[in-house]
Amino acid sequence: MPFVCVIGSSNTDMVIKADKLPAPGETVIGGTFLMNPGGKGANQAVAAARLGAVGSTGTRPGANPLVAPTSVLFVATVGNDVFGRQALQQFEREGIKGDYIRTDADEPSGVALIGVDRRGENCILVASGANARLGAQQVAGALASLTHPEETVVLLQLETPLSTVEYAIRQSHERGMRVVLNPAPAQPLDPAVLACLYAITPNETEAELLTSIRVTDENTARQAAQKLHQTGVPNVVITLGARGAYVSNASGAGTLVAAPLVTAVDTTAAGDCFNGALAVALAEGRRLPEAVAFACKAASIAVTRMGAQASLPYRHEVDSLPLLTV
Repeated sequence: MPFVCVIGSSNTDMVIKADKLPAPGETVIGGTFLMNPGGKGANQAVAAARLGAVGSTGTRPGANPLVAPTSVLFVATVGNDVFGRQALQQFEREGIKGDYIRTDADEPSGVALIGVDRRGENCILVASGANARLGAQQVAGALASLTHPEETVVLLQLETPLSTVEYAIRQSHERGMRVVLNPAPAQPLDPAVLACLYAITPNETEAELLTSIRVTDENTARQAAQKLHQTGVPNVVITLGARGAYVSNASGAGTLVAAPLVTAVDTTAAGDCFNGALAVALAEGRRLPEAVAFACKAASIAVTRMGAQASLPYRHEVDSLPLLTV
């Protein structure tokens, strides 16, 4: 069974949707409030579980019987509080393997405050809480439990301690696993660690921080991708929002994979949906451009719905969309 291991954060999202996002010092009245489970790691694990169709508890809703199932392991730390307990219940409902989700007795669960405007754009403030306690020993145990490393895709982000992320990348690479890093929130990264990746998946803002190249179109995405290749990353996927994603391999060959045309109402977790879908498609053996096309379709559904995990689609929804040409 192909396997996805997600290592990362778990938060509770407190979302206000309003006509516009406030400027510094400004108060915006008249918003709608929602509270949802979130966190980049948790979002990506849920996306992978729904799109892979199978987790530890059996067949998930919307499973496609013609697709090889993908099992999902999530490695994270939550607080010993109501948010942490609700998160654990959510992972169990989604069929995610939670053997290496630790409850921290001292730190509260992570919380994110999210504003969303009428166009679906968002701004986010995060209090990491227990996410900052995710450590190397916890990760080591999880990686040691994976019995078929050659069939495993490890997916990480940057909402947990960088030292733990770097340890996980190195150890996963040494064990022969393909490692996908979603470098969000963006920060400078050690080239030696980048060289251990199978792929990196920055958005335009993150690509600019990593390369100093402002990404505005396919040409500048190509330039940024080439600069990332120079650090040793063999595959680069730069997400471009409604335009899709630019895919480039170490030989310099690149292509723009277009996204389906939709009307976005909330872009929260769209990138997480993309990355979870990408990991599933790679674990199923798809070529990278085909995996990116699958991920673009999944993310295009997520942006038409409010919330983080609430917006994530099931496999049958993605399979029902027309194939994208790559």
